[in-house]
Amino acid sequence: MSPRSPSVNEELRRRSRDRLLQATVELVDERGYDTTTLADIADRAGSARGLVSYYFPGKRQLLQSAVHRLMHRTLEEAINREPQSDDGREVLARAIDAVLGLGVDRPVLMRAHMSGVLQAEGFVQCPEQQRLAALLGEAVQRYGSDAVEVDYPMLRARLMGAVFAIVLPGAPMRCELLRADLFRAYGLDWQLGVPPGGASHPAEHPLTVLGAGPTPQGRLRSQTPPPRQARQTR
Repeated sequence: MSPRSPSVNEELRRRSRDRLLQATVELVDERGYDTTTLADIADRAGSARGLVSYYFPGKRQLLQSAVHRLMHRTLEEAINREPQSDDGREVLARAIDAVLGLGVDRPVLMRAHMSGVLQAEGFVQCPEQQRLAALLGEAVQRYGSDAVEVDYPMLRARLMGAVFAIVLPGAPMRCELLRADLFRAYGLDWQLGVPPGGASHPAEHPLTVLGAGPTPQGRLRSQTPPPRQARQTR
């Protein structure tokens, strides 16, 4: 039998790594972070325990890569779903809805992820995180930003804050209120993207706790500088 080519070996390694990432998402979502072991993950993935350590230095890093993979796959699917749109505002709305939706649909997983990001290691600069960053940066650029290096981190910070508020134990905020806040900040119409759970227009959910009115000209927008963006024909 002839030896496998380098390309075949690379593909096998990619598949093995992907199985570990998928198993991590499933198990942490089902059981929580603390009760999920690396041995559990290897068993679910059908991999040898040593492969986990080969690909990832620890469970925290594995979880971050797994969630970043889930996020970039979810984001890519949302942006590219039919009917596809060339409208930068629609693209940004889909990106926001995709990330907020993960907080709603997978609170246990996203809570574990947010907790891990706040550890001393911070963000793991893995291929999955880089792909997620590229997709969010592209969404900001298509929206009309002429300073992506400034506006992308701002969008990331706003999304992280919103997800944190959704999954906060004991005092979660409703997704539609956070969505209205983000849409107001970026001047997006409520019907863009996919309103969560068929939620009604934000005028029916005034953000009184934030001191903002139901229109894009509310006080929150006047107090928060909008992202830099090129002139657009509205």
